[in-house]
Amino acid sequence: MLLAGKHAIVTGAAQGIGFAIATELAAHGARVTIADISPAGCDEAAKALLDKGYDAIGVPTDVTSRADVDELFSASAATHGPVDILVNNAGISIDSGIRRLTEEDWQRTLAVNLTGAVHCAQSAARSMIGSHPGRIINIASRAWLGWYGQAAYAASKGGVVSATRSLAIELARHRITVNCIAPGLIDTPLLRSEPPEVLGRLMQAQPTGTLGSPQDVAWATLFFAGPMAQAITGQVLYVCGGKSLYARPAATS
Repeated sequence: MLLAGKHAIVTGAAQGIGFAIATELAAHGARVTIADISPAGCDEAAKALLDKGYDAIGVPTDVTSRADVDELFSASAATHGPVDILVNNAGISIDSGIRRLTEEDWQRTLAVNLTGAVHCAQSAARSMIGSHPGRIINIASRAWLGWYGQAAYAASKGGVVSATRSLAIELARHRITVNCIAPGLIDTPLLRSEPPEVLGRLMQAQPTGTLGSPQDVAWATLFFAGPMAQAITGQVLYVCGGKSLYARPAATS
């Protein structure tokens, strides 16, 4: 198995893209720690993996809390050993035009999407440096290139991309690779909750005319986590059906 003997921590893994990633890594032999702000979600996701015969635990974690992140790495190491693979997937999106963007929404978006990722990367680096090689995989978004009504979200994900590049340079000599995945429109319940006319315009703006799936992102994550990507670091892989090639707002208000 590609990841036999490896310990992977996946944040925001109770559902959606994060759960698909956790499942894919576990299917390839990794011992998985599911981190999520929802205690019930952690338990349910871990049980789902255990029921498949995989090795998994859940650790409720608010990635904006330094203390929570410290506990995540301590508790998971006690069960699975030191972390080998970190996937920073936890994130939120609060879409709002700049005139309606509140200070609270701005700060919360940056705290979860950017500060949370840095908290976890810092803990992972401290565990890996001087001990063993490692992989840090950050889930950003195609939206970091800019999108209507997403100033806060785009800024946070742009920060994730920039942090990825800087960390890749800093950690390369320690045999730690740091890469980034930038999904586009992914078929999740959240996206399907959009009004039909909005979803239709979003689909029309897709070069492929199709939505990506959580599994598409999971496969990209497996690539960066596995031996095939040992010489790749500091890169952004778009999983967006070609949407990164151009930008045309699909909806305005």
